[in-house]
Amino acid sequence: MQPVSKQASLLDNIASDVSIPLAYRIRPAVLQDVAGQPDLTAADSWFSTMVSEGRCCSCIFWGPPGVGKTTLATVMADAAGIPFVQLSAVSAGKAEVQDVVKRARSAGQTWLLFLDEIHRFNKAQQDVLLPCIEDGTLVLVGATTENPSFSLNNALLSRCRVIVLQALQASDVAVILKRACRYLGDQAKAFSLDDDALVWLAENSDGDARYALNALESLFQADAERCWSLQAVQQQSLRRAARYDRDGDAHYDLISALHKCIRDSDPDAAVYWLARMLEAGEQPLYIARRLIRMATEDIGLADPKALNIALDAHRMFEILGSPEGEQGLFEAAIYLALSAKSNAAYMAEKEARKLAGLTRAAEVPMHLRNAPTRLMQQLGHGAGYRYAHDEENGVVDQRHFPTELGRPTLYRPVARGFERTLRERIDWLKAARHGKLKPDDEEGGESV
Repeated sequence: MQPVSKQASLLDNIASDVSIPLAYRIRPAVLQDVAGQPDLTAADSWFSTMVSEGRCCSCIFWGPPGVGKTTLATVMADAAGIPFVQLSAVSAGKAEVQDVVKRARSAGQTWLLFLDEIHRFNKAQQDVLLPCIEDGTLVLVGATTENPSFSLNNALLSRCRVIVLQALQASDVAVILKRACRYLGDQAKAFSLDDDALVWLAENSDGDARYALNALESLFQADAERCWSLQAVQQQSLRRAARYDRDGDAHYDLISALHKCIRDSDPDAAVYWLARMLEAGEQPLYIARRLIRMATEDIGLADPKALNIALDAHRMFEILGSPEGEQGLFEAAIYLALSAKSNAAYMAEKEARKLAGLTRAAEVPMHLRNAPTRLMQQLGHGAGYRYAHDEENGVVDQRHFPTELGRPTLYRPVARGFERTLRERIDWLKAARHGKLKPDDEEGGESV
């Protein structure tokens, strides 16, 4: 593993080596040739200013695949005139990093270490990087597709600038493809793509330039003496799988979008995000479980049927499987989105758990205690308990909380959906307990 002092020399060495992927052979050597990421590449951006002044900084590039993380790192190293070394956290570890540090110190010069997939390093491996960043031995540029705040420790994050990179626009990918077509055309004069084919490749890349270039290279390898039409490209290429990892950010972003659209009562958006998850390969039973959760957290007793609908969707998929069983998920998502919303039951649970945790030693009132034996009865367990069925209206006014708690209110139904009925029932019960019912008062909440 030898460091590369100049990106230009790297390109000179690999430009004619067809065994090296096209994406590497046409990698830009200067920032002005980098497509996309205008917050970094614009002439008046802080990153552009830093590069033009020959400076570099330790940073973490966080973004989806194929958006230019490696390219930006090599451009930065080249502009600063420092050696560039690349490692992958998939295969490298503590020993490889220490070897780079040793060689950099022997050379008496700062090196830029580009560490791909840095989120795969554990805490001990990350800690090895700290002193060499601190003393200037290394400029660390980490690349990750995962949220660095979840995978990198605070000590490392505090020494690096986190730079968020966005998926490239189709127009940016088209610029890159045109440049690649010119490069390939120099090798085989007859090779080209018509405009429709190039646009289709760019749009099908999902913002990933590397994917687009690999697809273009496969066309070149299939027939380098051809002008490829849209139909021919579509027949040759497979549509790219959605960028999705069931353990990654895209997974959580999509389920978050589905949950929030249901909470916001938008059935159209809900079925869209549900379809996005299924098309990306999400397990339908995972979605079904989350719909059950949404029914209890955001709808609750405002529409008691919502939970049954979600449970039925789960059961339907278990019986039918894909694809027929997925229809139940869409029906449930639409029903939940259109249901009256209340988180009163959810908030009551949270408040009750918090109060229970703070008062674990509070005694159960004597009249509420169990009294299955004569000794317990002699000790007063159950003494004074009033049996509700023997009382007028079936309502009794007696203490149900530990003495020190008084009578806290934990469940506060909203005036929406069925909870409006529950609210009326609570008001009626309060009046009944305090003997404030009028002769013509009807019992509240008969449908409860």
